[in-house]
Amino acid sequence: MEFIYPPANLIAGVDEVGRGPLVGAVVTAAVILDPSRPIAGLADSKKLSEKRREELYREIIEKALCWSLGRAEPEEIDQLNILHATMLAMQRAVAGLSISPEYVLIDGNRCPKLPMPAQAVIKGDGLVAEISAASIVAKVTRDREMVELDQRFPEYGFAKHKGYPTAFHLEKLAQLGATKHHRKSFAPVKRAIGL
Repeated sequence: MEFIYPPANLIAGVDEVGRGPLVGAVVTAAVILDPSRPIAGLADSKKLSEKRREELYREIIEKALCWSLGRAEPEEIDQLNILHATMLAMQRAVAGLSISPEYVLIDGNRCPKLPMPAQAVIKGDGLVAEISAASIVAKVTRDREMVELDQRFPEYGFAKHKGYPTAFHLEKLAQLGATKHHRKSFAPVKRAIGL
């Protein structure tokens, strides 16, 4: 299935990573690709190996016209809820672009309020090169943050499960309680801290 692009020159793709994890920020990226410097092999970040994501990440950073990250921290997620925090992080990513896009394509079925026209594209990370690029930048960024967090809290295994509620993570949460980086509004964390 091909996605038909709107008639605009500067199209930004936006995607998020980290809605499901119990720990850390939700990370979003906005990317405007350079049509004169195509990047081969862009795809949904979840379908790529870690090594391939890292290679593409470097190529995107080097070749894109511009890119930007946005994020919402665990406290904001707890305050707003994950959907609203994700929309806020997407707004931050778009606002951070050094070139203002004419049109924004967002992965999923919802658009945050933006100062330019935008459209949500379901499964966009597999259909739209700009969204694929954004998904790779967001995923590599968040995965690196989880590896860093793992060095500070090695007993939780963040480098392996990236904060998702795996059996191992839930077991450690029950044993050790939550770190200050855990999302306290998420049910398994609530249970662990006895709220």
